[in-house]
Amino acid sequence: MRIHQGSGNDDRGQVAVEFLGMVPLILLTLALLWQIVLVGYTFTLAGNAADEAARACAVGEDGPAAAGRHIGGAWSAYGGHCGDVSGGMVRVRVSVEVPVLVPGLGGLFPVVGEAGAVDEKGLTR
Repeated sequence: MRIHQGSGNDDRGQVAVEFLGMVPLILLTLALLWQIVLVGYTFTLAGNAADEAARACAVGEDGPAAAGRHIGGAWSAYGGHCGDVSGGMVRVRVSVEVPVLVPGLGGLFPVVGEAGAVDEKGLTR
C-alpha cells in the first residue's frame, strides 16, 4: 500500500488558469482607461477649436472653418459661428463628440468648448 505524499505537482497549471480568468478584467480596465484619455483629449480639442474660431471671428474670418481646421480628420466639430458679439468681445461655442474607443466610431456625448476674443473688427471703426 502506497500513501500519496504531496510532491507539489498537484497545482500545475493553476497560475495559467488564474491568469486566463484575469485577462478579461485586465482588458476591460485598459479599455476604460483609454476611454478616459479620449474624454480628456476631446475637452482639449473642443477648447482649442473654440479658441481658434473666436480668433477668426474677431478679425472677420470664418469661425466654423477655423474650428474645423484644428480638429483631426476622425473628429468632428460643430458650431463656431460668429454671432454673439457683446461688450467688445466675440464669444464662440464649439461642440465635439467624444468617440467610443476609436476616433471616428460614433459618439458617447458632446463636449462643449467656449472661448472669447476681443472684437478687432469693432476696434478699427
